[in-house]
Amino acid sequence: MTAELVRGQNHTLPQTRLEIRISAGAPVVAGATLGDEHGRVAGVEWIAHPGSPQLHGLEVSRQAAADHRLAVDLDALPEGVHRVTVLLALPLDAGGPTRFGAVASPFVAVTALDGAEIATFTLTGLDSESAVAALELYRRQGAWKVRAVGQGYAGGLAAMLADQGMDRAAELAGTIQDAVARGLARSVAPPPPRTPEGDRVRHAPTPASAPGNGQPPVPPPPPATPAQPEPLAEPAAPGGPVNYAHPRRQSTAPPPPPPAAPPAQSGQPARPVAGDATGWSMDERLYNQVWGMFEDLARAVAAYRSAVDFAESRMDQELERTLSDPRSRIGGAGDRAREEARAKRDELTARARESLDRDLAQLDAESAVVEPALPAPYAGWDNPVWHGYRVPMEIPMALRIGDLHLPERADLRIPLLVRLPLERGMWIDSGRTASEAAALTGPDQLRRLAMETAVLHAARLLAVYPPNEFTVHVIDPAGSAAGALAPLVRSGVLPSPPAAGAQGVSSVLAHLTRRVDLVQMAIRAGAADSLPPDLDPAEQLLIVNDFPHGFDDRAVTQLRYLADEGPSVGVHLMMVADREEASEYGPILDPLWRSLLRVTPVADDHLADPWVGHAWTYEPPGTPPGSAVLDQVLERVAHARRTGHR
Repeated sequence: MTAELVRGQNHTLPQTRLEIRISAGAPVVAGATLGDEHGRVAGVEWIAHPGSPQLHGLEVSRQAAADHRLAVDLDALPEGVHRVTVLLALPLDAGGPTRFGAVASPFVAVTALDGAEIATFTLTGLDSESAVAALELYRRQGAWKVRAVGQGYAGGLAAMLADQGMDRAAELAGTIQDAVARGLARSVAPPPPRTPEGDRVRHAPTPASAPGNGQPPVPPPPPATPAQPEPLAEPAAPGGPVNYAHPRRQSTAPPPPPPAAPPAQSGQPARPVAGDATGWSMDERLYNQVWGMFEDLARAVAAYRSAVDFAESRMDQELERTLSDPRSRIGGAGDRAREEARAKRDELTARARESLDRDLAQLDAESAVVEPALPAPYAGWDNPVWHGYRVPMEIPMALRIGDLHLPERADLRIPLLVRLPLERGMWIDSGRTASEAAALTGPDQLRRLAMETAVLHAARLLAVYPPNEFTVHVIDPAGSAAGALAPLVRSGVLPSPPAAGAQGVSSVLAHLTRRVDLVQMAIRAGAADSLPPDLDPAEQLLIVNDFPHGFDDRAVTQLRYLADEGPSVGVHLMMVADREEASEYGPILDPLWRSLLRVTPVADDHLADPWVGHAWTYEPPGTPPGSAVLDQVLERVAHARRTGHR
């Protein structure tokens, strides 16, 4: 029976291998400290946080998220540890809430490995606090217990760490927040839940779980974190069933009825159809369906990886128990025990792979019908829809900027869709990364491919906006990208030639900085109709090649200003740069890099999903070899810009 704790209440733990599940109304940082019998933390080596997520017997998430799972093995903790305190904090510089009073009350559950709840605690009564000690596991007279704490700190993470006896707590808190910022920068933002009216909302609790009816808020099944993928129930007996189920996607928008699925044979899953998701239009249903496939693949692979980890852990435990008896080391008993343990491991792993293959086959079938049905903004350049392209009359919901895949099935590609208007700029990394594809590509070729990738992104943005509602500017200080920029230049879609030299850099940055200033002032004054007639009202994209060549300190400051203030008034950055070449500026540019979505010109596994935190391989967009589709599309865009006709 689950113990529903209130602040200060404790409960005996029946086992030592546990999970701590956290569900909050906004992304939070989850960590834990190890304390002695007096609750004092010996040093930074006794703190698990996103920058150092693993300790003996303890593992936490590597990034901020609304849902977490922390793995705890109390028997494996270092000697001298008598207390484990679970900490929550709001991430700084993430554009989200700055106090817990502005989000739904966090919900914490201590569970067994099979998900059965042992104790739960809802952290109510928080207001100005931005960090909180949620609960603690402590040892008393040889037995472990859990206590609901709920102690909040208005001084944030630094104040909470200082309260636990940490020297230089502010410095450590800054290190943790930096690690969180790096994790947020590499995470793909999920699509917002939508009401029928289109407002962004948080999922509301069901009546049975709403506060005030005598029951604690029950969160939806939380996703696995990078450190702890979906756990599986240990069989009650050897050969017993293992649950490989993963939660299906959910949506809040009641759609028009989706098309009926074709009938399936008895005992077989229904054949997938394009648009089998919620939404008011086919484009919205396809958008939600693609994101649903993304989430399903993330969770299916998390379940498989967790099953493999569970099988390996079970084998290690059985071997440890067997070989701890000296009598089993003599004769053939030890060999038989090893063979039996490995056989059980292989059986569990094979069953997990069988379940994964079923999920992958279903997703593969769904992808086969969805990909050909995608509209131009969501479609790859090899999709026939581009050959019938017409300049649109309205802005689409989203834009495809590449594909994602996981190593378990590299040929199953998920389109990476980002919402429009863009909420953050892009950084196309022209430097050498750790990926195999980058290692096989020379530095000059990487720079050329990076600029060609930027041109493809810019062309797609121009193509999906109505005539004259999107403008592209280019800064190419040394003129080194003339070949890559040729499709944009010869089609006539650029309002002016690429800016070269220090004077060209200064002129373009001054023009866009002035636009940001004027629009911001007009918005604050409520006088949007008083903007000067020479101001271009279209969305603006600035492509910067070969940064920081040609940039002085003033130009760098203007670029940072555009990155910070531009997106809110329709000015976006697309940086084509090698971060190492800008290292002379030191940490002053760190906020710039973090504000941009980093993509690569070759395959690289640097992006993380927002549910589980897998490292996904990103594949940049590309046109088919020998295809003229890019030139054809840009010619139609240029014609529409000149004539105003589609």
